Amino acid sequence: MTLEEIHGQQPMPAGHDWMQGAGTALHELLVSAQRRGCLTAGVYESAKLMNVDPDNVAFCVLAADQEDEGDIALQIHFTLIQAFCCENDIDIVRVNDVAKLAAIVGPSEDSGEPRDLHCILIMNPNEEGWKDPALEKLNLFCEESRNVNDWVPTITLPE
Repeated sequence: MTLEEIHGQQPMPAGHDWMQGAGTALHELLVSAQRRGCLTAGVYESAKLMNVDPDNVAFCVLAADQEDEGDIALQIHFTLIQAFCCENDIDIVRVNDVAKLAAIVGPSEDSGEPRDLHCILIMNPNEEGWKDPALEKLNLFCEESRNVNDWVPTITLPE
């Protein structure tokens, strides 16, 4: 199926290879970014960083469990972060399983405490010419999602 054939259709179901590939790519990107020290977690920390250096943000992940859907303050933060990302051409996705994110990212390296994973930013590393294939896959996934009017697609992380 070409991009032209997809345009105008409803978003693809989560079981489609396209979505599974995005989940795997997100997992790979999170692991790689954490290893390189290019990952910022937390709504407050992310907002502060986006305010100071938006050009250095490469990708944004918003995560909320079912019980978080009723948290009005969190939803307001999400709306503001989404608007900021759209305004600054930062690709953004949603994940509906904070526990899976916690298993990938783990606790804070400084204190060992669980950290706020409702917002995760992937920063551009200082290394010149760094191109992460997982980031490129996710950027393409987000572009294709926008073509079917899904501006903040939801990704399912692999088991």
